[in-house]
Amino acid sequence: RVSALEHDVGLPFFNRHARGLVLTEQGEMLFRTAHDVLMKLETIKSRLTETKDRPSGVLRVTTTVGLGAGWLTERVQEFIELYPEISLQLILANEELDLTMRQADCAIRLRQPQQPDLIQRRLFTVHFHLYAAPSYVAKHGKPASVAELKSHRIVTFGVPVPSHLSELNWLETVGDFDGGQRVPTLQINDILSIKRAVQGGAGIAMLPDYVISKDSDLVQLLPETEVPSFDTYFAYPDAMKNQAKLHVFRDFIIAKARSWSF
Repeated sequence: RVSALEHDVGLPFFNRHARGLVLTEQGEMLFRTAHDVLMKLETIKSRLTETKDRPSGVLRVTTTVGLGAGWLTERVQEFIELYPEISLQLILANEELDLTMRQADCAIRLRQPQQPDLIQRRLFTVHFHLYAAPSYVAKHGKPASVAELKSHRIVTFGVPVPSHLSELNWLETVGDFDGGQRVPTLQINDILSIKRAVQGGAGIAMLPDYVISKDSDLVQLLPETEVPSFDTYFAYPDAMKNQAKLHVFRDFIIAKARSWSF
């Protein structure tokens, strides 16, 4: 191979003697260059191995505004303490970002992902119920049935709403009533803001149980009524499957999902 290379470049790399080989000036230059290249390759290999085996670098996580603000952000501090070399970016958006186009590295979604090339894991079910403030109930009473909602003020998500979250406006259409659709008193495209409006007495809303704390002082209405729920999934593209930072975050979220009690 060395002789073939000498032939290709038209220069000798060795002086050949009876006692052995001695590098020529060109041979010394080739040796130093090849050694430098080899060392750089080893450095790159080491860095790539660290990326695979050691959790570090930026990890971009996307989920809905409601689940992100109302559940996820309360738990990420523990993850940050466990993995200080990971820089976590939370991208909260009700529209689903395209993971295969690397708009984010992984996602927590309120439906089963439709893209076949995404690796996914079911986490938990987000249950919703109807709630109102004690002040609202004192003034307007409690509906005894879904049909009686037509006589009450309702607060909904409104528009625009992604198609996969359209049931957030369930209160506008549920039950048999005249007119085809209830007109909400208030529409807010943010779950936590809806909760605050309901706490202020604005009306009745469909809220996820994870935002209802013991000190929220809200009254659950029509507890036997079947209200929409959302199965939640953790998803990421195949290209991320060997990333250590993805593995540890996935395992962290799955562990938190096991203690989901809402």
